[in-house]
Amino acid sequence: MSLSEQKSVMNTAPLFVGIDVGASRTKVAVIDSCKKLVGYAVEKSGTDYFSTATKCLELSLAASKSSKNDISCIISTGYGRKNVYFADKTKTEISCHGKGSFHYFPMEIAIIDIGGQDNKIIKIDKDGRRLSFRMNRKCAAGTGAFLEEMSSRLDIPLDEMDGLARQSIDMVELGSYCTVFSATEVLGKIRQGKKVPDIIKGIFLSVIKRVLEMDSLSDNVVMTGGVAAYNPFLVKMTEEIIGRKVLVPEYTQLTGAIGAALYAIDTEA
Repeated sequence: MSLSEQKSVMNTAPLFVGIDVGASRTKVAVIDSCKKLVGYAVEKSGTDYFSTATKCLELSLAASKSSKNDISCIISTGYGRKNVYFADKTKTEISCHGKGSFHYFPMEIAIIDIGGQDNKIIKIDKDGRRLSFRMNRKCAAGTGAFLEEMSSRLDIPLDEMDGLARQSIDMVELGSYCTVFSATEVLGKIRQGKKVPDIIKGIFLSVIKRVLEMDSLSDNVVMTGGVAAYNPFLVKMTEEIIGRKVLVPEYTQLTGAIGAALYAIDTEA
């Protein structure tokens, strides 16, 4: 392909980038001026947040057939947002998850975000203004890290837990919310001969209970984050417990990054 032909397929419209550096995963979303997602990437954050954010940006731009010259503004968010030195501005993950969720569901909503290291419940009014938020930072119970620890204890790949939980016919409830005590309890259940699918469904229930105890929910509930993205059965269990439909954005793991990209558009307006 000639240089002129390459340029013809490149995206020349102004682009806006959101970078969500979480403790577990880094997500980058690239949107155009019409707020359409044109490129994205997700990678393990690792220990070098700057390098991971840079890699994700490069992958996202490649996916959108664009270059850094097409970017009008970059907003970083998340646990490691201040490590993204090339970002134009930073925003809190609370703001970005609210912005991203309201973009998909423009109504009064309560957002449940289950992240790698923390949980959040964010309430947004019908005009998109934040009403309140609750965050659990003191314990890994009920987070993605909790599920990763349980998968390790059970010697089961994390991506197989959702399918196994669906096979449960006699769920085993866990009595402890603490990650350390839960791990010991899980090993005890195995010694008792309890079936793995029943234990995993009980682990999912433990996550849900831990989140729901944080705050009450409004009529419209939105769930975001990697846990919801890769464990749709956990979302279904949440629906059964609260007695109503749970809304899930199309790119639920990217919600915070998309929200940051939307703030980038506002910055340039």
